Amino acid sequence: MSTMSASAPASGSKAIATSALRKAGLIDRDAQMRDDTPGGRKRKLRSGKTTRIMEIDGPIGSRSRPIRLSADPARSSDPLAGRGASRSIVAGRLRRNAVSASSIPVRIPAPRPVEAWREFVQKRWNPEARYLNLDSMIDDEIVKKYNLNPPGTGGGSARDAAVIFKLASQLKPEVQTLSLANNSLTGALLTQLSKYLPRIINLSRQNNRIRDKKEITMIVPKKDKMIHLRELILTGNPIMEQAFNNGAGATYRADMARRFASLEVLDQEAIAKISFDGPQPSISNIPVEKPSATTFPFDMGPSFITGVDPGFLSGFLARYFNVFDSQRIALVNAYHPSATFSFSANTTIPARARVAGFHSSRAMPNQRKLDWKVWVDSGSRNLNRIGSDPQKLLTNLHIGGEAIVKVLSKLPLTTHDITGPPEKFSLDSFPVPHGQGMGLLLMIHGQFTETATGGIRSFDRTFMLVAAPEDSQAKRDGWDIVILSDQWTVRNYSSHEAWKPSPLLVQAPPGPPGEQAFSIFPPDQRAALASLPEEQRNLVLKISSQTKLNAKFAVDCLSSNDWDFDRAMANFYQVKDTLARAAFL
Repeated sequence: MSTMSASAPASGSKAIATSALRKAGLIDRDAQMRDDTPGGRKRKLRSGKTTRIMEIDGPIGSRSRPIRLSADPARSSDPLAGRGASRSIVAGRLRRNAVSASSIPVRIPAPRPVEAWREFVQKRWNPEARYLNLDSMIDDEIVKKYNLNPPGTGGGSARDAAVIFKLASQLKPEVQTLSLANNSLTGALLTQLSKYLPRIINLSRQNNRIRDKKEITMIVPKKDKMIHLRELILTGNPIMEQAFNNGAGATYRADMARRFASLEVLDQEAIAKISFDGPQPSISNIPVEKPSATTFPFDMGPSFITGVDPGFLSGFLARYFNVFDSQRIALVNAYHPSATFSFSANTTIPARARVAGFHSSRAMPNQRKLDWKVWVDSGSRNLNRIGSDPQKLLTNLHIGGEAIVKVLSKLPLTTHDITGPPEKFSLDSFPVPHGQGMGLLLMIHGQFTETATGGIRSFDRTFMLVAAPEDSQAKRDGWDIVILSDQWTVRNYSSHEAWKPSPLLVQAPPGPPGEQAFSIFPPDQRAALASLPEEQRNLVLKISSQTKLNAKFAVDCLSSNDWDFDRAMANFYQVKDTLARAAFL
């Protein structure tokens, strides 16, 4: 009589266990349990393929549940079934690696963004023409396929642009022509263009969003970048459209030509170039000697008058300016019926005047009262301000005596000291052909006092004079000559030293600043500066020219910072708002 193991199941337990497992869904309905090991322990289930049971410790719901794992994932048709895939099962049963191939669609992993952009760039590249066409990137099939964000779109950035330009720099042969048209690009998105593609010859940025010169500077921060660029297209960008709408088209083209020295064609129009037929110098590394001359070969001379009696000319000017200062309407007959007049307000402070400090000098307190508004608003024809707008050019050119005196009457009242020191005025006059006869060209440089403020302005005035016709009203009023053309430039005061007969300087003489440079300080402060070493005096002059501090406060600022110029300037800006008016010139 055989002895049974104490662990062996009772008769019929095998069928009971099989039925329980089948009802639980843990074995297939056609699977049978059998003993594979001595002692009758059940280790495997068979149903055409091998499966195994693994239990996970820990509660799932209210009790531990077994998980059926595929023992042969290679036989599954689902690429995700091998490992790590899961799905919900009946009655909340947790099952791993039992994913049905029909329940999850097959997905092909997308390439990395760099590789997707590389595919895009290769598609757009024409190596035979050395032409990279990046027009309308958002509409490209590859961009849509990989859900890329081109620069200029909502999710695109300067980093995406840099990736594209870097990939373009790796193309062979080297890219010569690049089109970035129709991409809504701004200058901030193109900062890496000159880094990766510095040798571009033809570039189109048509129909983008480049607004001003600052954005051009973002794209090409230095003039030594993109030095091979021959053709540039900016049509359809605000920078180009606004320039032409405001009558500044010529200024826009000139700015682009200065920014790109090699440019030959802008917006499909040739750039005007100045050239000479003479032989061009050869390019060599021979050092060029720096000019050492400090003056022109000829000195500044006195007034120059020829072809006319100086007394006759002086009489005309004395009468004209006396009437101009007192009753301008009476000048109507001093102008030829077809005479033209325009004036220009030049608001820039000349370098000579800035160094001398005329506009803020305590010796000329009325200079601070001067205001350019009435001059600018009364029809100034300063071409640097109004550009080439035909309407403004015509509106600010006045024709005929009545129109001329009408606009003259709107301008501030003036006083010309004609009988004062003659050195305050400079005259040049000589005959010039006019029609079948001769005319007289007269150029005057001088100064006048603006009556309302007492401030002094400098001026330049150019007259074209002709003989008054016999029996004309001008002749009857005593004007032997009449004005055919009058161009008047009003500017900030710069003193009459500019035309003083003397050697004409072309650059400052070597050595420390002369006594004239320190004349901006009051006499008592100049005396105090004399006791300082030359190096410190020069620092005082330098910081005063930039901050307008008087000598005393400039010395205090520098000495408190151990005569370190940079530290002194930083200290000045820290306390600037707390300084009294007496601290400044």
